[in-house]
Amino acid sequence: MPVDLNTAVPHSARIYDYLLGGKDNFEADRQAAAAIVKASPSLPISMRANRDYLARIAHFMAADLGIRQFLDIGTGLPTSPNLHEVVQRVDPASRVVYVDNDPIVLVHARALLTSTPQGSTAYLDADLLDVDKIMAAPEVQSLDLSRPIGISLLAILQFVPDEARAHAILDTLMAPLAPGSALAISTVTAHNEQAVQAAATYTARGIPAKPRTDDEVTGLFRGLDLVTPGVQLVHRWRPSPSAPAVDDEHVQMSGGVAIKR
Repeated sequence: MPVDLNTAVPHSARIYDYLLGGKDNFEADRQAAAAIVKASPSLPISMRANRDYLARIAHFMAADLGIRQFLDIGTGLPTSPNLHEVVQRVDPASRVVYVDNDPIVLVHARALLTSTPQGSTAYLDADLLDVDKIMAAPEVQSLDLSRPIGISLLAILQFVPDEARAHAILDTLMAPLAPGSALAISTVTAHNEQAVQAAATYTARGIPAKPRTDDEVTGLFRGLDLVTPGVQLVHRWRPSPSAPAVDDEHVQMSGGVAIKR
């Protein structure tokens, strides 16, 4: 069946791709990106910081927590390193399920399925808002729910502006998972004026987005044990000593990792 890319309507994954220098985007996405960057010139720097954060949280869950199964929701377009590349360097037998609802990500899903022979990757076309569908999908059910799973929700929860719904989604994701499972989040911070302006521009372009305070982000981890250093701007979460310095004012995402006990 042909995939309807709906190219006349901007999509957050394609805007993200464009701002990271990718080519899988269309005029509507580029126009939206231009308006967003006009309101928030630091956004491309922040997005790169978020990609670096993805690599660090993936390595932490695999190397430090010993997790070997991963569910990455809101995957976006393939941009190296992808999560499976990081975790399979720790253990080639690691298994990853990617989830996104953008048809262009579906088209490029084959680039996400380049697993090591020992491990596996799968792609599920689904929306975070339909979390029951995600958890019931064969791709997710093929994971061993009796063993820890690492869930990553990076740069996606800002698109769930209703706090009660965000909490319900997280509760549904975490409830069936074994102790030792982990949840990693990054989302737009309300403590950065450019981030607030960017979220307003997304909303004006038909993509509702909500910045969150550190207390609100911490609240997303309710019932879980936040690991040190807690909720931070993403470039300050266990940074690599060799990473180039980034000013706080240029980073618009905050997040953290927590463990289910």
